[in-house]
Amino acid sequence: MNEAANVSLIFIELGLAVIGLAVLARLASRWGFSAIPLYLLGGLCFGEGGLLPLNFSEDFIHVGAEIGVLLLLFMLGLEYTGADLKDTLRRGLPAGAVDFLLNFPPGLICGFLLGWDPLAAFLLGGVTYISSSGVIAKVLGELGRLGGSETPVILSILVIEDLAMAIYLPLVAVLLIGQGFTAGVSSILIALATVSIVLFVAVRYGGQISRLMAHESNEIILLSTFGLILLVAGVAQRLQVSAAIGAFLVGIAISGPIAERAHQLISPLRDLFAATFFFFFGLQINPASLPPVLLLAVGLGLVTALTKILTGQWAARRAGIDRSGQLRTGSSLVARGEFSIVIAGLGVSAGLNPQLGSLATAYVLFLVILGPVLSRWVSDALGRQNK
Repeated sequence: MNEAANVSLIFIELGLAVIGLAVLARLASRWGFSAIPLYLLGGLCFGEGGLLPLNFSEDFIHVGAEIGVLLLLFMLGLEYTGADLKDTLRRGLPAGAVDFLLNFPPGLICGFLLGWDPLAAFLLGGVTYISSSGVIAKVLGELGRLGGSETPVILSILVIEDLAMAIYLPLVAVLLIGQGFTAGVSSILIALATVSIVLFVAVRYGGQISRLMAHESNEIILLSTFGLILLVAGVAQRLQVSAAIGAFLVGIAISGPIAERAHQLISPLRDLFAATFFFFFGLQINPASLPPVLLLAVGLGLVTALTKILTGQWAARRAGIDRSGQLRTGSSLVARGEFSIVIAGLGVSAGLNPQLGSLATAYVLFLVILGPVLSRWVSDALGRQNK
């Protein structure tokens, strides 16, 4: 009887949470900005230390949140073919280098100024370096800019950042557990080989995969597509590569009429699970841990928001995009999110500087709110200016 009561309570709480997300989405739509900051603030209110803590099934919510990130990246990948991706990576390497040189050092330097050990400072550099592909994909979709002239530039920077994580995360794991040089090199080589193989299959055999998945039944297409996303993402994660990269490459591999049908079928699932991701992110944050590091986080956030804007403007100008497109590109890259939290979580789990977790959380929360708001404001301002 107790078990049935617990299950019913979980259903009631989840139902209330989802209805609450719907209310927040309505408010965001009425006010004309992204719902992401409201989802995060909702999580803060209902998580541990919030105004009304709820006893959610953490594993269930966590899995749903991870699926949300995968679907966001899959939908972004659907917008591009294998040929587009090859061209994007070839043209985007200089922008990727500028992105690293402008956005990794602020975190690294901040860590050293705070007196942290080199490994903790190295992790903070990773936190400030990488933008949130999930948040940016969501915002681009909300603003109707997935097909914009500057979107390939944004995509190239995000892809290079995610591919860089295929080297960075195994390297961090090796340093944290003190593996030898040989084991560390092996981990990195496995990650790079995995990305290369999946990328080759996506580009070379994307047409065959699309034809194999094609069917008259929407149910079969939905199950096939969703299953393939989870399978490839899981294999990628097991081989120390970002699951999000795997989902993105599945989107690249699917082309032609099947891509449009997959977009229509997956979109509702993406919206549901993406909202879950941002809400869950907020749930994990104890509001009491934020005030002591808030000013530092905001200062670091403003510095790295500026460096991301400069990165985007430089990359867009190099691609021949006009001034408006340069501003849209720069503002789109400001948000940090899922990868930054993963990086900080590795350090916290390993018992590094305890301030790393709270500083990274406050930093990401600030920029994950500022990013969508700034991106929408820039788009609206430029839209009014062009009328």
